[in-house]
Amino acid sequence: MSADWAGRAQPKTLVLFDVDGTLTPARKVISPEMRQMLADLRKKVVVGFVGGSDLSKQLEQLGASCVQDFDFAFSENGLTAFRLGEALPAASFIGYLGEDRYRKLAKFILRYISELDLPQMRGTFIEYRKGMINVSPIGRNCSHPERDAFEKYDQEHHIRPQFVEALKKEFPDYGLTYSIGGQISFDVFPVGWDKTYCLRHIEKEGFDQIHFFGDKTFKGGNDYEIYEHDQVIGHSVQCPEDTMKILRELFF
Repeated sequence: MSADWAGRAQPKTLVLFDVDGTLTPARKVISPEMRQMLADLRKKVVVGFVGGSDLSKQLEQLGASCVQDFDFAFSENGLTAFRLGEALPAASFIGYLGEDRYRKLAKFILRYISELDLPQMRGTFIEYRKGMINVSPIGRNCSHPERDAFEKYDQEHHIRPQFVEALKKEFPDYGLTYSIGGQISFDVFPVGWDKTYCLRHIEKEGFDQIHFFGDKTFKGGNDYEIYEHDQVIGHSVQCPEDTMKILRELFF
């Protein structure tokens, strides 16, 4: 066990959280009540977050000091990672896939989106991140009301699941995983680069228990792999209020 955790009541327990829908409402900021609960929790156990978004979005949602407020901060599933505010080694999606194959993938995605007949379409259909790409049929520049409307439309018409199946069929040899998360998009990343990737950074920490809280824990959701991992105790939630309720039951 690291001496860094010696002052905690349960120094061999790590609690990891998804961000969107778990610590915050989707794409919105953390509440003062949740922030205080996490600060109190950190006195008892080791605390971290693991999200698919890049660090800039997590800074917006969790606050400018979030890398310091958590013991572990894992952006892009842990491809960008911090331990006690110090950066850990990073990995690259382009380094894995190569420019030629990435270009073919991106062109197929844009062509597919151009042929969709959606009620609304905005901008930023592919967002390139260090360890993955995020694909949004409506475009990430949509407003919050448009985001909510697309989520309902997608639930009825299965736009994202059908899109994922088309990509699997077109690129069977690329070694990619497709993970639906949030309201408007899905992530594309190498096999094994889902949220379980963050566990590589804590292998030598000696934790006896690792808890994970997430809202997309269904198969195909971006919390599924870590939620089901044999080294992890998974907790499925619907909203931040669920997260706080379970935390009170477990640790307070």
